[in-house]
Amino acid sequence: MSQAALAARRVVRRAAELWPGVLICLLAALSAQFLSSHYGAPAMLIALLLGLALQSAVRGADRVTAGLGFAARDLLRLGVGLLGARISLEVFLSLGAEAIWLVVASILGLLAFSLVFSRLLGRGWRLAVLTGGAVSICGASAAVAIAAVLPRSEHSDRDLSFTVFSVTLLSTVAMVAYPILGAALGLPDSAMALFLGATIHDVAQVVGAGFSVSEPVGETATTVKLIRVAMLAPFVMLLSLALPLFGAAPREGGARPPILPWFVVLFAAMAAAASFGVIPEPVQAMLWQGSRWLLLTAIVGVGLRTDLGGLLSMPPTALVLIVVQTVLLAAFALAWLAG
Repeated sequence: MSQAALAARRVVRRAAELWPGVLICLLAALSAQFLSSHYGAPAMLIALLLGLALQSAVRGADRVTAGLGFAARDLLRLGVGLLGARISLEVFLSLGAEAIWLVVASILGLLAFSLVFSRLLGRGWRLAVLTGGAVSICGASAAVAIAAVLPRSEHSDRDLSFTVFSVTLLSTVAMVAYPILGAALGLPDSAMALFLGATIHDVAQVVGAGFSVSEPVGETATTVKLIRVAMLAPFVMLLSLALPLFGAAPREGGARPPILPWFVVLFAAMAAAASFGVIPEPVQAMLWQGSRWLLLTAIVGVGLRTDLGGLLSMPPTALVLIVVQTVLLAAFALAWLAG
């Protein structure tokens, strides 16, 4: 038998192993999007809750195990990589240095605070980096990207589910509260857009908050948010490089993982292609939607693989950590704008 035929057989065999679990995740993702569009709740949050709710139906079913792992790991990373198609140099040039410095300073400052504050609360550095990155960069998308390069532990799936749930819920609260807060403080439209784009965790909630004020505020806030999304690739890359220096690099099958995760390389390549106009706008929109669906499907897989009992037993200090991070990010942005 030829090499091509053998390769084709391996692909077919692998697809047969994966499709039951992936199909369950995809159907739940479709349900999450349907419920989100009809009831206004964040699709990521619904996808996670559906995954948690379906655990009892798939527990012990060996046939779906491989597919669930593939969705929660490989589809998740592919979805993060395709996020780069929405990023371009034009995004940075359209806002100027102030927005970029605000975003960079808030990420670095919040990460440093998170590491110290997490230690005071008796929580580990993994949760500090995971929640700090999710709050300061781009919510659930950042959480799944950061979790993919952090060293695995027995609590990895639990911590990721907790972070996705908390950051999405807090982002929804911010979508309603921050425009009211900005109006009460008398922020002009330019400052309001910077405030909303630099502090609300998820892109969809930034869009909702910004356009609830005005169309110009919505457009500028979304652009600021995309700058934060652009910080995801360098953040994950630097994290991947730093982990081995501290003896904390994850190992899969006993082998050292690549210095640059493939999905970070894909993210950077997509961003570069978008910056040079290689990707037409219609294709950019398709890749963005594809990324969104991949992440929704992956989040269902994460929920299905998470121990619900362990999630419910999450220490209250973990919630304190992410709430304080959220409040501090908003306070920092307001202080920056006031200065």
